[in-house]
Amino acid sequence: MTDRRFFLKAMAAAGGGLMLSVVIPNARARQSMAAWEANAVVRIATDGKVHLVMPYVEMGQGTYTSIPMLIAEELEVDLKDVVLEHAPPDDQRFINPALGFQVTGGSTTIRAAWLPMRQAGAAARLLLVQAAAQQWQVDPSSCRAEHGMVMHAPSGRKLRYGALAEAAARLPLPAPDTIVLKQPKDFRLIGKAARRLDTPGKLNGSARYGIDVQLPGMKVAALAITPSYGGRLIGLDETAALKVPGVRQVVRLDDCAAVVADNYGAAQKGLSLLALRWDDGANAQLSTADIVADMARAAGAGAAKVRSDGEPEQALAKASRVLEATYELPFLAHAAMEPMNCTVHVQPDRCEVWTGTQVITRARAVAAKVTGLPEEKVIVHNFLLGGGFGRRLEIDGVERAVRIARQVKHPLKVIWSREEDIQHDMYRPYFYDRVRAGLDEQGMPVAWFHHLTGSSVLGRFMPPAFNNGFDPETVDGADAPPYAFKAIRVDYTRHEPPQIPTAFWRGVGPSHNVFVVESFIDELAAAAGVDPLQYRLALLKDHPRAANVLKLAAQKAGWQGPRNGDIGRGLSVQFAFGTYMAMVVDAQLEDGEVRVKRVVCALDCGVVVNPDTIQAQVEGGVIFGISAALWGDITFKNGRVEQSNFHDYRVLRMHETPQIDTHIVASNEAPGGMGEPGTSALMPALANAVYAATGKRVRKLPIATALQAT
Repeated sequence: MTDRRFFLKAMAAAGGGLMLSVVIPNARARQSMAAWEANAVVRIATDGKVHLVMPYVEMGQGTYTSIPMLIAEELEVDLKDVVLEHAPPDDQRFINPALGFQVTGGSTTIRAAWLPMRQAGAAARLLLVQAAAQQWQVDPSSCRAEHGMVMHAPSGRKLRYGALAEAAARLPLPAPDTIVLKQPKDFRLIGKAARRLDTPGKLNGSARYGIDVQLPGMKVAALAITPSYGGRLIGLDETAALKVPGVRQVVRLDDCAAVVADNYGAAQKGLSLLALRWDDGANAQLSTADIVADMARAAGAGAAKVRSDGEPEQALAKASRVLEATYELPFLAHAAMEPMNCTVHVQPDRCEVWTGTQVITRARAVAAKVTGLPEEKVIVHNFLLGGGFGRRLEIDGVERAVRIARQVKHPLKVIWSREEDIQHDMYRPYFYDRVRAGLDEQGMPVAWFHHLTGSSVLGRFMPPAFNNGFDPETVDGADAPPYAFKAIRVDYTRHEPPQIPTAFWRGVGPSHNVFVVESFIDELAAAAGVDPLQYRLALLKDHPRAANVLKLAAQKAGWQGPRNGDIGRGLSVQFAFGTYMAMVVDAQLEDGEVRVKRVVCALDCGVVVNPDTIQAQVEGGVIFGISAALWGDITFKNGRVEQSNFHDYRVLRMHETPQIDTHIVASNEAPGGMGEPGTSALMPALANAVYAATGKRVRKLPIATALQAT
């Protein structure tokens, strides 16, 4: 167990008060004490307010409520007394220990913060109690902390934290064995529904996103990026654009053009008049069919062995029956409500950036690289994110904005139109998977083979993570499915599409692999003539938590088989991002369209911090997953993305949203992640429901296109 003396630092805060820094080991250098640095700063001001510098960003997932709950629980303050501040870029002070640098992603926030934030709150509480005891000259054990004050029960005396903060800052940190965290039975906040701290600002309009930035003298730019990947700008005529009232300047880069104006409307109008000419480059004739054919060839050319247990080849040879299938999952856009945007002011000796990003230190680094300035001369202001889903783990938007702003004297806000946002996204990779299973006489699997082919996003994003021909994120959900396969082999072929950028998308590995595994398990159950619920339960003997959530989901859904009249019912179960989750989806074919009627979700994510957030994350993940499973598809023709806006990149509308029931298993296990599991669990359950309703097995998403093709 790590010595807690290395988890905390206490000091007097500038202007008075107590300041603690949580100390977290660098995940990449756990053996080096020099790599242990101060993380999130907690400051108790003389007015009693608890100021928390948030190392993670809020993009709708509830981080700005759940993290303060951890501090407030152990510190014994009311949640309303916690004041949040965005953290500046600093990989050492604000490291995410799960990923090794300052980043919000991978459903890691609660998992990373669970112990350190509570330890900080508990240590601060002990210091404040000790300071009060010294002032009253009593035994600290006769004092208790409650609602932001220390009380001495025998005498009835009490002091607020603000009055004790400076004295507490002068005390040495408590001994490690005295920093005792609360037991779950004593939780006052954790596990209870809490109103989100960011809701009032979002309701009254005071919440600020990157796109809301307003600066004195600021100009606004609209941009057009080369429509083909690998293309370049070869000409334009700016005469007509410069005649538009409010247009000030045209900026030309090698792969895009931008019109700078007093407002976005003028910039867009000017952009439409540029008469842009493009060289589409080597991918001028590229189509989705070309990409898939190339991927199929790559799948047969060799692979890295991810896992091989139980002599799968020999087991397959002895099987009574062999089933195999090929699954394809398309490129997907993120389509966040807030389109990409970034405001930049480049000056000779400094660069200032205002944006919403999941990777603030990488944003600073790319701005420094483009401007040639040292990183300490680049200031990045982070904001609430109007949707991330992995898109704002990328810094291409910041880089492009800085490149444009270098040619402009004023602060410049660069806004991507919805069309640019969808057609120049960094997409969830296309995957081409082949699966085989050998079955015994009862139809149960004796051998399981899964060969994945597609991009390695983590291999690009964090190259050291790519080892022995694969990375753990891409194969997540395939390398260790929850089922008790006697023999299993998993292989991976890395294949990158030509100049098409791929990125994280609300769980790249599980969102792809769970779909394949759970769809094929359903195929095996159908081939065996066994109810898909019973088939799964027979294979979950080594994963009781997975079996429990599956049973609970089925019970709450009233499962009596895969059909209920003309409604098809589909199942899925998974272990992803540290969370066990099962879903039952009811779907029906109406007027040629699939309608999702009801989704029942059961989950075991370990300790629950805020059950309201859990429910919201399930609902958001389900809606995101329905959109992707039914309609999500980025396709290429003549080197260009065919989709451009929500009319042809369809998302679920409010009136189409099904009833979503969420059931949480009480648990004292370590917390799991919740931002992404709902999406990966939904997609195969829906496809299985479509099979139950129509008899048509969907092996190539999206479902709507697959049904039309049959």
